[in-house]
Amino acid sequence: MQYSSLSRKIFNLGNNSFLIGLSILCILPLIHIAAISFSSSSAAGVGAVKLWPVEFTLKSYQYVLDKPEFLKSIFNSLQRVFLGFAVNMLLIILLAYPLSKEVASFRLRTMYVWFFVITMLFSGGLIPTYMTVKETGILGTIWALILPGAVPVFNVVLMLNFFRGLPRELEESAFIDGANHWQTLWKIYVPLSLPSIATVGLFTIVGHWNAWFDGLIYMKSQAQYPLSTYLQSVVINQNMASMTELDVNDMMEISDKTAKAAQIFLGALPILIVYPFLQRFFIKGLVLGSVKE
Repeated sequence: MQYSSLSRKIFNLGNNSFLIGLSILCILPLIHIAAISFSSSSAAGVGAVKLWPVEFTLKSYQYVLDKPEFLKSIFNSLQRVFLGFAVNMLLIILLAYPLSKEVASFRLRTMYVWFFVITMLFSGGLIPTYMTVKETGILGTIWALILPGAVPVFNVVLMLNFFRGLPRELEESAFIDGANHWQTLWKIYVPLSLPSIATVGLFTIVGHWNAWFDGLIYMKSQAQYPLSTYLQSVVINQNMASMTELDVNDMMEISDKTAKAAQIFLGALPILIVYPFLQRFFIKGLVLGSVKE
């Protein structure tokens, strides 16, 4: 039984109250955006919408989901997430496994570790990176959004620390039974590392889904934009001139503000759906992969 003093109880109460308050502050903007997206044009225009829809309507969502540009951007983002996740996770695992070994087993480990850590501190810059993407012939393709960041070093560090925390006796037993490094990695290390893989996978998915700047640079037309890049262009540039196809009745329920809010909320919805299923792995994997005894 854990002893809990009065001061400890007061600290826990204050700490929990602070975290609950911080959580509410983080979710309030999203609730406000959702309320605007479900409200009428007049209510949103006069600022009457706070945390609950006023004059509830789904017209903004009907308008957004009928736009081929928006649907195409969702497809581009899903394609980027699936391909980016596969490439990132494969390279992270293949890189973290040898770097998790001791120097006695892998003599050049320290040199390779420093080689990758330096890339976290210094980059080639925007112009050299753009020139590299252009000269390799992937400019304007989905690979321009994936290959430049194919090896996220921070995620590699998390994964190799988790690998180093696994008992060495498991690997030694596998070698005694005749397994090689490839079999040991995929049949022992990867199955035991699911919490860490879920953590790194969540980082990868959120990173690809939210990235917008590279799409703005490397894509040649709006039809190639992923969702985040498309939303960035919509939020900054869209005005009522782009909504001239609406009739008078629709204009009463749809405005530039409610259409933007609907698109922003739809853009955040997939991550909100995925995160609860990975949360327990996320917390456990982040803790286990952060400390090496």
